[in-house]
Amino acid sequence: MTNASTLTHTFVAAQPPRPPQPAPAPASRTSVPVIRDVRQALDVARQFAREIAAGAQARDEARVLPWREVEQFSQSGLWGITVPREYGGAGVDTGTLTQAIGLIAAADGNFGHIPQNHYYALEVLRVGGTHEQKTFFYDRVLRGERLGNALAEIGHRDFKRRTQLVREPGGWFVEGEKFYCTGAVYAHWIPTLAIAQEQEQPRAYLVFVPRNAPGVSVTDDWDGFGQRLTGSGSVQFHRVRVEPEWVVPFTASFERPTTIGPFAQIIHAALDAGIGHGALQAMLPFIRERARPWIDSGVDSASQDPLLLEQVGNVHLRLRAADALIARAALTVDAAQRDSNEASVAAASVAVEQAKALSTSASLLAGTKLFELAGTGATLAGQGYDRFWRNARTHTLHDPVRWKYHAVGNYVLNGVRPPRHGAI
Repeated sequence: MTNASTLTHTFVAAQPPRPPQPAPAPASRTSVPVIRDVRQALDVARQFAREIAAGAQARDEARVLPWREVEQFSQSGLWGITVPREYGGAGVDTGTLTQAIGLIAAADGNFGHIPQNHYYALEVLRVGGTHEQKTFFYDRVLRGERLGNALAEIGHRDFKRRTQLVREPGGWFVEGEKFYCTGAVYAHWIPTLAIAQEQEQPRAYLVFVPRNAPGVSVTDDWDGFGQRLTGSGSVQFHRVRVEPEWVVPFTASFERPTTIGPFAQIIHAALDAGIGHGALQAMLPFIRERARPWIDSGVDSASQDPLLLEQVGNVHLRLRAADALIARAALTVDAAQRDSNEASVAAASVAVEQAKALSTSASLLAGTKLFELAGTGATLAGQGYDRFWRNARTHTLHDPVRWKYHAVGNYVLNGVRPPRHGAI
């Protein structure tokens, strides 16, 4: 079996061999520190971002999965920062979480995506889980265990999920196949969206499936040109037995107003903005030290080129505006978590959609302007600057931003509340 810490990906023109399964994640340790408050969470996130930034380019270039960094993230305690205080966690607010994600994504856009579905699953658990389920899984997370995801499926145009939760007298089983399973490679548990037939009416559940359960196959076959190290490949479930205590209602959480949707989306927005900030941070020293002014500018250095300065200012302002919208949206998500009703959840959803629309365009702009303003030298392979645009372009395709503008316009003009979506 291939060692996941050294797994690399080879591109071929046709009929690529199926990549091997990565080794399961190592068992969690019991000595993981528990982060206690907002300040500590952000301090740890900043330190972690500094530590992973240096190797981001090399990992992306060689497509080396960041196993060491993932375990380092576990040992930092950051996986557990959204666990509510009554269950032993820091219970940080949404603004703190998005700041942490943004810091990490600026340092390594690949890594910034890995915990997204972990926090999403914890929100599903918070909204729909029983006290006993929360106690069990929150404790596991605080001890460093990681949650991946198996939500999406490909091969069908109707967006219907076909993975089944089968209930038989001899036990409960999951059967099906998933793709775009970000973080599943690194996970101890794979929260899986499965459909159960109940009185001829299908109902969706989020099933927390152990990564090492018999019948679970995780394949590192994601070969997109961006987000290459996120572990967003395939998961197959071959009659995997699960316990009823691992099954959390999903459909029921969207038959009433909840924050699951906007909570998931705001993490995506923070990730995009973070990638954009990473591109800007790479751009500035290159312009100062290596770029040349245009001959017609009449100045001696690129950093004094008036048209270049205008463009740098534009990128900076758009990223800061995206940050402001994310911070504003985070407050509405927090308010809706405290009091979830039709109006508060709709307001949170619209605020997040506004932030998502701007963070998308700002991150893509930053990735593009890095090359336009730094010049041809920035395209050399040794720089690795293409990863910013590749990661932003790939991740912002997650859901079409054109529908964000539509939802905002329909809400502002017609008072129509956005639809509540599940697996996003």
